Amino acid sequence: MIAVDEAKRLIRAHCRQMPAQKLPLAEAAQHVLAADVFAPCDIPYYVQSSMDGYAFAWADVQQPLNIVTAVAAGDGRPYTLKPGEAARVFTGAPIPAGADTVIMQERVEIRGQQLIIPADVSVKGDHVRPIGSDVRKDALAMAAGQVLTPTALAFLAAMGIDKVEVYSFPKIMLLVTGNELIQPGEQPVHGKVFEASSFGVHAALNGLGFHQVESRHVRDDLPLITSVLQDALQKADLVLITGGVSVGDHDHTAAAAEASGVHCVFHKVKQRPGKPLFFGMKNNIPVFGLPGNPSSVLSCFYQYVLEALAGMTGRNITLKTSKARLLQEYRKPATLTHFLKAVYADGDVRISAGQESYKLSAFSSANCFVEIPEETSFVPANSIVDIHHLPVS
Repeated sequence: MIAVDEAKRLIRAHCRQMPAQKLPLAEAAQHVLAADVFAPCDIPYYVQSSMDGYAFAWADVQQPLNIVTAVAAGDGRPYTLKPGEAARVFTGAPIPAGADTVIMQERVEIRGQQLIIPADVSVKGDHVRPIGSDVRKDALAMAAGQVLTPTALAFLAAMGIDKVEVYSFPKIMLLVTGNELIQPGEQPVHGKVFEASSFGVHAALNGLGFHQVESRHVRDDLPLITSVLQDALQKADLVLITGGVSVGDHDHTAAAAEASGVHCVFHKVKQRPGKPLFFGMKNNIPVFGLPGNPSSVLSCFYQYVLEALAGMTGRNITLKTSKARLLQEYRKPATLTHFLKAVYADGDVRISAGQESYKLSAFSSANCFVEIPEETSFVPANSIVDIHHLPVS
């Protein structure tokens, strides 16, 4: 067995970043930019009003002005104001040539078609958006390595950019093994359990923006698992196998991986839950063998599969770690790192009841893991411990 930190280091060392591709903005959310983006034009690319009001030349501020036109957002008609003239303008509208200031409509007096500007209520250049005041043409607008958040995508769209070069997301194959599994919605059967792992893993992946996920359920049969794995290695960029990862008579994951040409990087980690975790590689494709119990599957997913996905996509998606005060004492043998489902609030954390790997009830209400290091056997109440925050979505 290897230590937790060594397992994570090996995963990062083996997982290569996915190739770049051009995607439409509508498909690029949560991807990482693979190339710098330079502004194709000035934004704004014409002088705009930032208010509903009246545009005029500051030199004319002390005299009544004739309101000679109205300009709305989207109005492309060229118009030039003469001295002594003003234009009714609306937010986002082009400001006519000859004007350099906008005054809000609430601060003026209108007499017929004349605009009266009270003294000391306006400043030259007020409420005018100059050309290029957001970004100048050819300026670096967004650097490679930035994650495309909703606001980043909106900025790209505002520059008229419709496609962007990003690192690809992996195609993921999830192989769920186990003769004992039946589907939710079926009637309970003696000797069978409802399959739950794929639902948790799919939800976790979807929440992170990974939607190219295919699942297959496979019986505990070495030739069948081997065949399905070999097929997955032809189609996917990342393969996850749940169940059959230990050393029992019906545990075939490691043998199927070996028969499929997967190089074993490590098998077994000094941790609880998830000690039998398997990680291997074939042709730059990471292969994880996750334990069969759903709680262990999700624990290993968050601790290790996220490490691989972070390395493959360039995204910082591993669990955020912080410190918290543990509200109760905890004892364990000084042999394994423990990842404990827990509830964090206001700087304090409480370990949930029901830590056994087959129990999901504690996980369903947990919002973090408490990590108790391998060498630690006793943690007194009120100690400061490391916690890993689970995603909120």
